[in-house]
Formats: sequence, structure tokens, C-alpha cells
Amino acid sequence: MKKSVLLFTFILVLLMAGSFTGPYPNSPSIEGTWELESFYNYDGENVIDTIEKSDGYRQVKMYSKEKIMWTRYVPDEPNGRFGYGSYKVADNSLVEVIEYGDDDMMKALDTMRNFTFELILNEDSFSQITVDADGNRTFSENYKRID
Repeated sequence: MKKSVLLFTFILVLLMAGSFTGPYPNSPSIEGTWELESFYNYDGENVIDTIEKSDGYRQVKMYSKEKIMWTRYVPDEPNGRFGYGSYKVADNSLVEVIEYGDDDMMKALDTMRNFTFELILNEDSFSQITVDADGNRTFSENYKRID
């Protein structure tokens, strides 16, 4: 009898744990469509400069349950940019693993496919922050939710 109760309790706990969508029941999700708003430069910890995107520049990222796709349009460049892959969010980090993209992206993928960022995620905005080998913040892309 004790084993049955213990087994039932264990299964119930597993089912309940699987129903949460993040580390906290109401935590924001990165799933959705996001548009780049600005860039930040850091002094290692604090923002020292904000760079607004130039006129006509657009960059959009779309996150589904496990996949990411991004596209960029720059008015002065004749070819668009895009990439596709998978991603994971854990603690305060975002890891994107790009599988394929435009010609320039495919050349870059020969040397690097995994991109790890510090993540600051809110309901309607997020920042992906590049951190150097010593753990200092260097640069970020800042997005707003559009869907």
C-alpha cells in the first residue's frame, strides 16, 4: 500500500512539474515575433552608448517552441540576410544554434554555429547581450515584441 501511494505521489509531482512553461509559472516567454529597436555598447557592466537603427533598417526574429528564424534588411545592401536554427533559454541565457542561412551566414557558420548571449527577457521586450571571455558585457541587440 505504501509503495502504491508513493508511486502515485511521484507520478502526480511529475505531471504537475511538466505543466509549467518556465522556471516560474507566469514567467515571460521568448516565443513570438520580435523586431530590433536599438543596440547598446557596454563598458563591461553598464550601458555607455545607445545606437538607434538607421532609416529603413529592419531585423526581425521569430521564435517557435524550439526553432528560430531571423531576417535583416539593410537599404544599402542588395542582398537580404537570414538565418534558421534552434535555440534554448536557460536561466538568464539564450543559446542560438544556426543551421543555415544566406551566403554570408553560411560562410560565417564555417567558424561558428553556436551563439550564447546573456538574456534579459520581459513580456514585451528582450535584450541579447554579448559577453566577452571574462564575463564582461560588450554589446546588445534590443528587441520589442510585435506578435
